[in-house]
Amino acid sequence: MRLRTTAALAALVAAGLTPLTLPSAHASAATAKYGDDFNGDGYRDLATAAPDATVGGEFAAGAVVVTYGSSSGLSATNRTVISQNSASVPGAAEEGDSFGSGLASTDLDGDGYADLLIGSEYEDVGSYQDAGSVTVLWGSASGLQGGATLAPPTTRFDKDRAGMAVATGDFDGDGLVEVMASGNGDMWHMEGPFARSGTAGHTEYLSSGTARNLAVGDITGNGSDELVELGGMAEDDLGGYVTVMSWDSGKPVETEVVADGLTGAVGDIDADGYADVVLGRGDKHGGEAEAGIAQGGQITVLYGSPSGPGTTRPARTLSQASSGVPGTAETWDDFGDAVSMGDLNADGYADVAVGAPDEAIGDQSQAGAVTVLLGSDAGLTTTDATSFTQDSSGVPGAAENLDRFGSAVQLADLNGNGVADLSVGVDGENETGGIWYLRGTSTGITGTNSIGLTATSLGLTDAGSPALGKDFSQSQ
Repeated sequence: MRLRTTAALAALVAAGLTPLTLPSAHASAATAKYGDDFNGDGYRDLATAAPDATVGGEFAAGAVVVTYGSSSGLSATNRTVISQNSASVPGAAEEGDSFGSGLASTDLDGDGYADLLIGSEYEDVGSYQDAGSVTVLWGSASGLQGGATLAPPTTRFDKDRAGMAVATGDFDGDGLVEVMASGNGDMWHMEGPFARSGTAGHTEYLSSGTARNLAVGDITGNGSDELVELGGMAEDDLGGYVTVMSWDSGKPVETEVVADGLTGAVGDIDADGYADVVLGRGDKHGGEAEAGIAQGGQITVLYGSPSGPGTTRPARTLSQASSGVPGTAETWDDFGDAVSMGDLNADGYADVAVGAPDEAIGDQSQAGAVTVLLGSDAGLTTTDATSFTQDSSGVPGAAENLDRFGSAVQLADLNGNGVADLSVGVDGENETGGIWYLRGTSTGITGTNSIGLTATSLGLTDAGSPALGKDFSQSQ
């Protein structure tokens, strides 16, 4: 792979609520055992975005559903719905805020409970329209309760849309947790310690390109994290801009990666101590043939190394036309629109889940499918690849038009049995959305005893198509 490195980003400005894996190779600064265990019970929890939810009659104000993990996995009762109308959550639900546009979690204040970060990219702030904001909800033994607005850099702009994506990690290797919140052409960089007021130990505004998605992991194996920025399509890059930001030289440096991707995940696929990057590029966005994107969409694996991703080992691109990958490559499948990594069989290798939410199942268009690919010492393999739909044995429901099974995917052990489970966003289910939970076993994911949690069963109103399952939180 060809890389181009540029010095990046001058720092311009320093600066309750009712009780609501195989990790990526990264340097965790959090004290909680898991960066997504909000109630400290030893089970990972799942935060799911419904950014189009109607709240208090306000269309697309947005909401987030948190389902708490347990020995039996997820359930419709062990959950909470959070909006800006919830007690002790800052602000108020307003039309078009898109509360939940970005989600991430980690233990910000070091109290042993994971905290949830929620972006609202269209939030008006004072006189600034669509300036965006990031809310933190604090974990506790009772779950998420109490919140604050993270104090931003002093400079704000109209249409900044801060919080369109949020990520956490330890980027400079000093042991302090950091938060990155992308906006429309810039990035907030906030470093701990974090106070309950929402103030960080250090905050700066970084002049950067727009990053619509973010992924985090220790790609170079040096004990600090890198930030993968996915900028979306542009006239001069229809495949999607991909850059990697690192602090290895003591200051932020961006490296542009010549690869295609609109979504991404980071994890150690070959267990060599260097986190690898999986980029997803679905095909529903237009210009795929011109950009050289495979029919139906694709994923690309960039293997980590001391010199960064894709520098010492050839990248691998897979689509549904690749040998061993289930299904058939068809236009508008959107294979790669969602990706996640986790260890499905406790063999020490990160495995990959790939959502194809617009895959047709029989005569049901945009019913959706999820493909699972296994890691190995040789890298990502198509051997024993499997695919799941709502027509798969044991999976609740049925594949129907516009369900979009696979709008989001998350591989994480939510029931504590030592292997990752597969959570699937189904943001078109019943025109309101939902979460499907497939259990992990010693032999991999199974549809047996899987459950489907619809938006209404989880407490959301069906007004205005909330799109529950559009995204899951990233955990560090």
